[in-house]
Amino acid sequence: MQSKENQQCCEKFKTMIGGQALIEGIMMRGPEKDAVVIRGKDGLSIEVSDRKRNPPGSFKTWPFFRGVFNFFDAQVVGVKALMRSAELAPEEYQEEPGKLDLWLEKHLNNEKFQKLFIGLSVALGIGLSVALFFLLPMVVSSAFDRWITDTLGLNLLEGVVRMVIFMGYMLLVSRMEDMKRVFAYHGAEHKTIRCYEAGLPLTVENVRAQTRLHPRCGTSFLLVVMVISILVFSVASSALLKAVPSLEAMRGSFPYRLIMIAFKLLLLPLVVGVTYEINRWVGRNDNSFTRALAAPGMWMQHFTTNEPDDSMIEVGIEAVKAVLPQKEGSDRW
Repeated sequence: MQSKENQQCCEKFKTMIGGQALIEGIMMRGPEKDAVVIRGKDGLSIEVSDRKRNPPGSFKTWPFFRGVFNFFDAQVVGVKALMRSAELAPEEYQEEPGKLDLWLEKHLNNEKFQKLFIGLSVALGIGLSVALFFLLPMVVSSAFDRWITDTLGLNLLEGVVRMVIFMGYMLLVSRMEDMKRVFAYHGAEHKTIRCYEAGLPLTVENVRAQTRLHPRCGTSFLLVVMVISILVFSVASSALLKAVPSLEAMRGSFPYRLIMIAFKLLLLPLVVGVTYEINRWVGRNDNSFTRALAAPGMWMQHFTTNEPDDSMIEVGIEAVKAVLPQKEGSDRW
């Protein structure tokens, strides 16, 4: 008999509905609506908002461009949902407010200040991620550019350092007590979507039987970003050195390292755009090749998801129901 972790979901179709775990809740995004569902002391709090859609023909819907815009949009919506979940979460999950918290609470009612705060939060979050998972590996690997003159070899070293940092970070976060419940809600989100894609009634029993791993998870996306960056950085760096021969003569110097690091950072939007298109293609196709591509990301989800209890599954069910489209099947991936 297969374990729940190895149990395959019998998909009848693939949905574009996806979400994010919050503090005692889940944020779910559908083709027409977004929903934040929080389990508070008075039961479930369900807040639904209309989803802004890009008009047909907009450059935000163009291949490669859409990945970058969707990534930033997800960060903004995610920060808003986290702020809201912090407000609605039960008191036992809320810390005693300090002076900064009280000051923010007072000023966040102002719409302009709220937009500024969200913008700064998104910028800080992305900036820290770039610094930890990209800038730091670049700095570490650049110290070896005097001995490793092959561009591919240097970028492979950088990729290995990046993967070690990423996996170490995930392992440490997964062991934090406060994050274990968040990751359980992440598991509830995946299980509920799996149940919906299998065409089963959204009941606690049906959802509980599903695997908590899902190929179209954000964890998989981040992992593919890191792999694709090795290829993109290698090809682009080689092209740059051929186009500017004087750079090769500077190899090993501090200015050379700064130029190469800045060049790679400028390529990150391209990496995100390419990764989005690959994940989109993998998500739409189910064969041995796409399953092999999705396997590393699925494995990483053992660290970023936990088995949820029934109360968490109930939150996932309500979150999915809240964003189902009016026309059945219009949320097909």
